[in-house]
Amino acid sequence: MPLDVRVTSGVVRGREEDGVAVFRGIPYASLAARFGPPGPAVPWDGVREADRFGPPPPQGAGSGLDAPEEPGEEWLTLNVWTPDLGGTWPVMVWIHGGAYLFGRSDLPEYDGGLLARGGVVLVTFNYRVGLEGFGQVEGTPANRGLLDQVAALEWVRANVGAFGGDPDRVTVFGQSAGGGSVAALMAVPRARGLFARAIAQSVQGSFFTPALAADVTRACATELGVQPADLPTVDPWLLPLAADAVLGRMDQHADRWGRAAHGRILLAPVVDGDLLPTTPWAGLSGEVELMVGHTRDEQRLLTALAGELGQIAEARAVETAEIFAPDPGRYRTALPDPEELYEVVRSDWLFRMPSLTLAGSQLEAGGAAHLYELTWEAPGMGGMLGACHGLDVPLVFGNLTAGQPAMLLGEPTEEALAVSEQMRTAWISFATTGDPGWPGFDTGATRVFDARPAVTPYPEVLSREIWRGLTPGVLDLTPPPGEAAAAGQQP
Repeated sequence: MPLDVRVTSGVVRGREEDGVAVFRGIPYASLAARFGPPGPAVPWDGVREADRFGPPPPQGAGSGLDAPEEPGEEWLTLNVWTPDLGGTWPVMVWIHGGAYLFGRSDLPEYDGGLLARGGVVLVTFNYRVGLEGFGQVEGTPANRGLLDQVAALEWVRANVGAFGGDPDRVTVFGQSAGGGSVAALMAVPRARGLFARAIAQSVQGSFFTPALAADVTRACATELGVQPADLPTVDPWLLPLAADAVLGRMDQHADRWGRAAHGRILLAPVVDGDLLPTTPWAGLSGEVELMVGHTRDEQRLLTALAGELGQIAEARAVETAEIFAPDPGRYRTALPDPEELYEVVRSDWLFRMPSLTLAGSQLEAGGAAHLYELTWEAPGMGGMLGACHGLDVPLVFGNLTAGQPAMLLGEPTEEALAVSEQMRTAWISFATTGDPGWPGFDTGATRVFDARPAVTPYPEVLSREIWRGLTPGVLDLTPPPGEAAAAGQQP
């Protein structure tokens, strides 16, 4: 049965699917120029069929996506699932992850049907990734991917009421780079008032200085034989190839790019003093209610993808601690097993401690925060990945047999279904009322999601003690020898 809804740019027609109304591929913004800021969506006449996802933005090998047969630049589209067009439901807006290099809203694991049937309007969207979204080019706005995210939230504010959503109860949520984006948006003045609540899953704690971002962009431009200023004129599907080539030789840039190179982080939001005046840990107002957390074994999936699981030698683990740990000796004493040392240090540096610090910064700003950790071990692939990075995504959406994350779960068990129900209920409850079902972090409580759920003090005691008083810093070009790092920061 067709369902017609008028939005600011025209009329869209959706379809009923399994008890919810679904609208796909709605333009939320337009691009007047490559590497430019997003503008209003171009109006259309008549009824636009909203039955197909919009095209993903250009991205590289990590996405598994080839250049489309009919390339286009209508990348900025979104999708809506709603239980009732006439309701006033809370709204959840999903920001996908992908290391700021890849990601798309049409992946089956992001299907919003089950969450919508739980009583929310669910919105997913595409935003510019890679050099299109985060390359630093003089004369163009920085953080174009974040600008796209702001534009999507502005569209939601203006239009979600027509889909039965309450624009005053918008929760933005995301995982990995999506979690980092959520954290960044909490510190973006232009995003103020566009969402009331935020859920940051496995916050990717990498943020760049303009100098580092420009140097990375310059290296990518060199791969194409052009100057950075020429990148907006290059075929957009060639840019990811250049980024992939530089990413494949990151070790050659370690002396200049430091931890960014060692961590294989090619792009990240830029603390530019304009759109993003400061890091999230220093820029929270406390106005937005926050739920934040991470998985226990964040690094293990990344180690497996690199083909190194079970192969971390002591020298490699020690080097990792020296590069990423604020107190490498303490980590080494407590974690003599090389594999465990490598995993814990990297998990802490990139995801766990940024997530924990965001919760603490929220309290310091006078806001409300709830903290969680996922410790349930994925049974798929022989259970070797534990509670790894990305496991929360299928559990929260409830899509246990769809997309690549399904490999983590194998054939869904009753236990998997139960943990998924725990998490989905908590996410919907937080979006609806601000209470996910356990005490706030100001009491010291952490919700542990497992086959036997619990509320406990924060479980990662060693990591918390080592990082106490430290704030993740902004990644910069490696300073000259002898130049001290900023006091109180771990870059």
